[in-house]
Amino acid sequence: MRTRFILIQTSHAGNVGAAARAMRTMGFDDLVLVAPRWPNVLRREETIQRASGALDVLDKARIVATLDDALDGITHLCATAMVPRDFGPPTRTPREHLPALAATGNEHVAFLFGSERFGMRNEDVYRCNVALSIPTDPRFGSLNLAAAIQVIAYEWRLALGGFEVRDAAAQGQRADAQAVAGMLGHWERALAEIGFLDPAAPKKLMPRLRQLFNRAQPTDEEIHILRGIAKAMIEAKNQPARGKSKA
Repeated sequence: MRTRFILIQTSHAGNVGAAARAMRTMGFDDLVLVAPRWPNVLRREETIQRASGALDVLDKARIVATLDDALDGITHLCATAMVPRDFGPPTRTPREHLPALAATGNEHVAFLFGSERFGMRNEDVYRCNVALSIPTDPRFGSLNLAAAIQVIAYEWRLALGGFEVRDAAAQGQRADAQAVAGMLGHWERALAEIGFLDPAAPKKLMPRLRQLFNRAQPTDEEIHILRGIAKAMIEAKNQPARGKSKA
């Protein structure tokens, strides 16, 4: 679904860069600035630094003079306002409003954010279909502009289906029961060799270890490591004895 983020009268260049970064992490790249404090804000050093590599968003971003200029093609307009307006649109949390909006599948959505100092003007809020309010601690409800954009971008991406969470590294093949049994036998010999396990009175050590490794579901590579440890324990225990026999 087409999505635009509109920042009205932004005063801090760093927030523009941070906004681009927040958008890019959630897969959005349509950014429009309405009458920002700095005419060249998209090329300022602070903006570029805070964007942290989201330069494609800055390259595509537009600067316009009025809110009307930023609304071309928009069909559903969402204000972001922490304080409800008496004559404004209904106030909803992002999680209340956005899933149903995403389900329509045919809207061109814009999220409006006011200036850092004054928030959104009443007349801009009144133009919107909804006022989104992020639930915060009533005793400290002030959100940084870029932080608010990140929350809204995340909630909107979640409503649209979200991104898959990927493992940092590919998981190896889970070891089969035979490999686990072989590793436990190797460990049993090693533990007996170093005196940790008394074969005459083993108690429940090995069943507990078997239970532990069954829960862990080790991979083939991990089984290989564990057997290497067992082998090293046996060699370390026998090395002094071999050394004495050669003396």
